[in-house]
Amino acid sequence: MNRTFANLAAAGGLAALAALGGCAHHHPRDPAELAAFVTSHVDGLLDDLKATDAQRAQVHALKDRLLADGLKLHAGGAPVHAEVLAQWNSPTPDAARLHALVDERAEALRAYAHELVDAGVELHGILTPEQREKLAQKAERFHRHHP
Repeated sequence: MNRTFANLAAAGGLAALAALGGCAHHHPRDPAELAAFVTSHVDGLLDDLKATDAQRAQVHALKDRLLADGLKLHAGGAPVHAEVLAQWNSPTPDAARLHALVDERAEALRAYAHELVDAGVELHGILTPEQREKLAQKAERFHRHHP
């Protein structure tokens, strides 16, 4: 059971890496630079896993989808920030509207988190058992050094 969980966690980790660029605080802000950064990290992992060309194509399609949806999610935050600021600057902030904004944003984040889980399960099916084991080991080492 623990090994299965580790494999799924590792798969989800690669999906998250693909979506977020592997480094939440140090990725480029330009979408094209971010895409290149993410692709480079994914390619490095695929090299380590000795992925086939078919696997690479599937993983890159997955990465591209997650990245596009992640960028849309990120862009969706700007109007929310503007609305919150407008409410703050209002003489009578609308608490119901602010709560609705929180709920909308939380739902969008929840939907993306579910997409990441589904991508991790999809990745699990793309990789061989040996590749999943290697990815699980990488994830375990990473989490030991970055608790």
